[in-house]
Amino acid sequence: MKADMDMVFKALADPGRRLLLDRLRADNGQTLSELCEHLDMTRQAVTKHLKLLEKASLVVAIWRGREKLHYLNPVPIHQIADRWIGKFEQGRLRALAELKKQLEGDHG
Repeated sequence: MKADMDMVFKALADPGRRLLLDRLRADNGQTLSELCEHLDMTRQAVTKHLKLLEKASLVVAIWRGREKLHYLNPVPIHQIADRWIGKFEQGRLRALAELKKQLEGDHG
């Protein structure tokens, strides 16, 4: 699990790879050529970034005939949110609920 999470963080650390993920989030299922059209990167750089994103399971490639389509896989990002952010949100939400209760007064 640690090695998988390390790969996800490494993949997300690069702004170029985050841009690729943003492009796939906006329009999922793009070919390499389609991704290259909207980026200021060489085809070789995009290919290199996609390979690392696939290795981190952030992107899944599926062949459709001769076309290789790239899809965003949100599961690793969800796991990060769940592990690193979710538990902090629960406490904050609990505190906000308690504050709301105090401000409204307990008239029950």
